[in-house]
Amino acid sequence: QLQLVESGGGLVQPGGSLRLSCAASGFTLDYYAIGWFRQAPGKEREGVSCISSSGGRTNYADSVKGRFTISRDNAKNTVYLQMNGLKPEDTAIYYCARRRGPGIVQAMCLMTPRVYEYDYWGQGTQVTVSS
Repeated sequence: QLQLVESGGGLVQPGGSLRLSCAASGFTLDYYAIGWFRQAPGKEREGVSCISSSGGRTNYADSVKGRFTISRDNAKNTVYLQMNGLKPEDTAIYYCARRRGPGIVQAMCLMTPRVYEYDYWGQGTQVTVSS
């Protein structure tokens, strides 16, 4: 059964850090780029970061560049998002997703991820940044 499960969200003060995990089951990550997205109340879901299947390429939204770091461990079938210097505007539900296939593009992360490029989604984990 194909599944993506996010974890690691929570409540932190501005300037704090969180590390999100995206654990996959039912498939292996080796041939898929993985994206992180977020959605705040009343807002559209937006791309935060993506990582190519090999981990060799990453991209970030301008709003998080320099603060967030995406990584993956294909042996553990897991992708991570390290979030530092968190701001109140980072408050959202964070989702991970698998790049749509088939084809070679499913392995690619060439720019900030777009929702329509991804097919399987986790249930999300809440990140709240507040004092």
